[in-house]
Amino acid sequence: MKVFLTRHLQTLIGTLGRLSQQRVQTTMTVLVIGIALALPASLQMLILNARALSGDFNRVIELSVYLKPATTVAQAEQLATRVGQRRDVAQVKLVKADDALAEFRTHSGFNEALDALSGNPLPHALVVRPATTFSDSAQIDAIARDLKQLPEVEIVQLDTAWVERFNAMLDTVRRGVWVIGLLLAAAVAIIIGNTIRADIQGRRAEIEITKLVGGSDAFVRRPFLYTGIWYGLGGGLVALIIVLIINAALALPVQRLATLYGSNFQLAGLGLHNGLSLLTISIALGWLGSMIAATYHVRDVEPT
Repeated sequence: MKVFLTRHLQTLIGTLGRLSQQRVQTTMTVLVIGIALALPASLQMLILNARALSGDFNRVIELSVYLKPATTVAQAEQLATRVGQRRDVAQVKLVKADDALAEFRTHSGFNEALDALSGNPLPHALVVRPATTFSDSAQIDAIARDLKQLPEVEIVQLDTAWVERFNAMLDTVRRGVWVIGLLLAAAVAIIIGNTIRADIQGRRAEIEITKLVGGSDAFVRRPFLYTGIWYGLGGGLVALIIVLIINAALALPVQRLATLYGSNFQLAGLGLHNGLSLLTISIALGWLGSMIAATYHVRDVEPT
């Protein structure tokens, strides 16, 4: 077992040394792989931030609960207290009919029309903000249904359609990113496979001699597999660097835009989990591309 691991370690280091001797070709290949992987990774980062922003949208959703005209101020206050005690409600604000009329009078400009009315046409209302742990659309709809069943309640107004449309758009974009990612992943595997094929053709004489002295296809294939892994690792690191640069370039403008809208939203990066996933995928693509190319082309090289 020790000999087996030693040979693999020697091959791993040896392939890295060979790649360092071909700096221009290695650098170009790694850059192409990194750019190809950075595109879906950057889009994934933006989707993650859009998801977080969507969560902020859900957290600021409010339900307008209009009470029946016969409801008194005391009854409205008692109802506000009861609703505020619900575990799925974070905050309740009572808007009394007189206050609502005064605000409407201030902003509408219909003072004469309002003076002509015999009474206040506006009902008492509750502005209900759901708890952050109940920010899902289905949960908010359930809260609205419960409030609608209260005897003092006339109408519950809730507008989450735009949030649902935003989430549906995100789902569509996410699927599109997956399609683009799969296509670019296939392209990366093909690029690495083609590079390995060219490397095999350039070392054809060496492979023939190795097979002539008894080297198996698996033995001959091993350095090319590690070469593909190094390409994948290098491309993944380049992709991470590109994503970090994109994040740094967009962070300040996004923060300024969020500040203008009264939000403290900040652009987040891929994070440790997604970063490691990107490296794992890039290494796997390097291994896959080199495995296919090495298996096919090494088998065709036979000593004459």
